[in-house]
Amino acid sequence: MRIRTLAMLLCALMLLLAACGGGGAKHDGGGSGNAGGSESAGSTDAGADTGGEPAGEAEDDEDDVYRTPEMDFDLGGKTIRIVSWWDMTIPEDNPDNIQRKQNLEALMKKHNFKVEYIAIDYGEYQQKVTASLLAGEPIGEIVRLGKTYTIPALVKQDLLWPIDEYTKNANAFNQKVTNEYFTYNGRGYGFSENHANLVQGIFYNRTLMNQLGIKPLQEYVNEDNWNWDTFIQVAKDANRDTNNDGKLDTWGLANRGLLEFALASNNTSLTKDDKQNLDDPKTLESLNFVSRLVTEQVSRPTEGGDWTEPGQFFRQGNTLMYAGALWELSGIKTDMPDADIGFVPFPKGPSATEYHSFEALYQALTIPKAIPNPEQLMYIWEKINDIDSVYDYPDQGWYETLFTNEDDIHNARTVAANMLVLDHHTFPNLGYYDFEAELNNGVSVSTVVEKYKPVFQAAIDEVYGS
Repeated sequence: MRIRTLAMLLCALMLLLAACGGGGAKHDGGGSGNAGGSESAGSTDAGADTGGEPAGEAEDDEDDVYRTPEMDFDLGGKTIRIVSWWDMTIPEDNPDNIQRKQNLEALMKKHNFKVEYIAIDYGEYQQKVTASLLAGEPIGEIVRLGKTYTIPALVKQDLLWPIDEYTKNANAFNQKVTNEYFTYNGRGYGFSENHANLVQGIFYNRTLMNQLGIKPLQEYVNEDNWNWDTFIQVAKDANRDTNNDGKLDTWGLANRGLLEFALASNNTSLTKDDKQNLDDPKTLESLNFVSRLVTEQVSRPTEGGDWTEPGQFFRQGNTLMYAGALWELSGIKTDMPDADIGFVPFPKGPSATEYHSFEALYQALTIPKAIPNPEQLMYIWEKINDIDSVYDYPDQGWYETLFTNEDDIHNARTVAANMLVLDHHTFPNLGYYDFEAELNNGVSVSTVVEKYKPVFQAAIDEVYGS
């Protein structure tokens, strides 16, 4: 930790001592970041990260940060409704969020408005929110939407403002969200706070690794030799009959289905804009990797459980690796108090040059077209989140509550900076789960690809138009 940070932490302590009682909303993970940051789970604070920060120690240069000039407007007591599937009230749980809360209070006084945070149950969220947009009566001024039903569907209907001209302040807006993840026809329609919980990779049981005498997984990363081949080698090495009863009692890998991990780790996807992408050589490499896991019987066999089965296998303490998301770690550690849990990136595929995280159900904040003066709302959001952080890097506080090992933190930061968004769930009739199931059941890659190429393209055409 840099000297600057220590000094700032002392200042933060003074702030905390001076602050009024800090209730703050309860949220998963004990820090900033939404639990998965996806369309399916989690809670978050209203903070923002820079999104494109590399894993290295980059010094902030305040002079290089664009800031929207001060604006003078009066909202006449208007209530700004911020809608999500969790309560986005800014918690006063760390010095950064205290700054954000103070910024919001000053802005409400200066510009004469109120804020209401509206949480809608996830099960009815999409239907209720999209219905309000289609009716021209948005349920909120700032509304969280899932990319799968927003890009291109809602944007094509001209229901959302493009907001990329207002998100130039990298201190307040995640640049990748607006400029990469939530774009259509060259314009950005989404903005967002941090996405630390979107980190995906390999959790491993260091305690079991040492018991089995397996080479430390971190050494593969340090050697830049953590790839699909070494990953399979490690998993097979941990598949052991330790008591010589003729049955395996330790396993190397909890997960049977790793298609999305395989795609992201090879920097590819099943779809690309309005086209199927099954013919792409990188995609074929990924599919063959998934097939190899099946044919070589690398993973621990299923016992007929649901999607939680791999995580439950890992919690038993007899399985070395589990591919999962960072939002799961707190629960894993609670359930495995005696195990030392480490984290490494998912191994690199042969066509990748970096380690990647991914999200297939990405979401971001948007402003409905029926809401006037989007520039004022974006200005308010910017000024709330343009803070002088006490931390060295985005999400430091949260990472340090999850990890005590610096290698684990570095690995998480590395993949967070290289997150990819997979878009196959945008197409309702694509048949993703059937496609994945056939691969996991041992159907050859060539057979699956030829079968699903026309299916994929037809599903894409339904959304984009042929």
